[in-house]
Amino acid sequence: MILKPEAVRVLSAVSSKKRLMHELGSVAESVYGVNQADTVEALQERESLGPTGVGHGVALPHARLDGLDEVVGALVLLEKPIDFDAVDRQPVDLAFALFAPREAGVEHLKALALVSRTLRDPAVCAKLRANTDPATLYTIVTEAQAAQAA
Repeated sequence: MILKPEAVRVLSAVSSKKRLMHELGSVAESVYGVNQADTVEALQERESLGPTGVGHGVALPHARLDGLDEVVGALVLLEKPIDFDAVDRQPVDLAFALFAPREAGVEHLKALALVSRTLRDPAVCAKLRANTDPATLYTIVTEAQAAQAA
């Protein structure tokens, strides 16, 4: 599984894309043991190639990092949506970040496709937005991903 329960957060005090990247870096460091500063830099570098706000309030920031041996993720629900330069110009309140080993090949793309399919489902997003308990959010996403993968 890409996501660990402790990598799911509900945040009330994020007011900008930059702040969100720092929060994602913090989750990556505390849960997966990768360097926060390196993670933030890698996420921002990826954003500079083109925004990862995929529309409908969802962002899928991702980065390749040293120190990982598998693709892992972090899910963040923002209590107040933020501007994310998304393709549809809608503010973002759901972010699922993926962190892949520097040399990851297709695993990274498969994980990105799975997360993207899961969060393109309006019913899944509605359920996520209706809950503020990280354990419930984890269950919603992992059950939806299991259904997608089947």
